[in-house]
Amino acid sequence: MSISKEDVKHVARLARLDFDKEDIEDFTKKFASVVDYVEKLSEVDTEGVEPTYHVHPIKNVMREDKVCKSLDRKESLRNAPDKENGYFKIPRVLD
Repeated sequence: MSISKEDVKHVARLARLDFDKEDIEDFTKKFASVVDYVEKLSEVDTEGVEPTYHVHPIKNVMREDKVCKSLDRKESLRNAPDKENGYFKIPRVLD
């Protein structure tokens, strides 16, 4: 699969990036080399190879859940910059 300048322009537009002509040519070559490398990986014989999700074994490092006393509502709101009816008040995010 070859990467064209139009492909690079399209990706740049989606990422809201503005490239000049030199950058477009440079990224076209770089993207093409990445795609070529990925295509080369598809040629590797993986017959009989077990799929792995992590190279190194991972174990859960989180602490065990324990029931304990939580903060009092008044105590947790004590340093809040703005509060209303016992809740943190924040600026509106959605219309």
